[in-house]
Amino acid sequence: MATDGLITKPSSFGPKETMDRLEADIKAQGMAVFARIDHAAGAAQVGLPLRQTEVLIFGSAKAGTPLMQADQASGIDLPLKVLVFEDEGGKAWLAYNDPSWLAHRRHGLGAAVTSTVDAMAAMLNTITTKATKP
Repeated sequence: MATDGLITKPSSFGPKETMDRLEADIKAQGMAVFARIDHAAGAAQVGLPLRQTEVLIFGSAKAGTPLMQADQASGIDLPLKVLVFEDEGGKAWLAYNDPSWLAHRRHGLGAAVTSTVDAMAAMLNTITTKATKP
């Protein structure tokens, strides 16, 4: 499942529990949760099958604003998003955009935002690992 700029992790839990754990930790850290989108429910509403697939949109203006100050177009990738999905074998996976890849490869942001991006990447690694591991 390697895709440029996308970090994908297997989860030891089911999709719903993985997403619930992720959302709880994000809220506990004081970040804003803007939306939890259930793609499978949307598909079901139009009569189409889709395994469990949810996106959580969340963030912090304190962390994201410096990136948009450097290049407002980076706002297309903010707030942050994490996808939790179930594969054909019933295994849950979690995926998110690598902030370093987005900042430096996609938006061409320079060294001025490196510490912000590194902190964002470390936070994402921490919360996603916590959501996927016992």
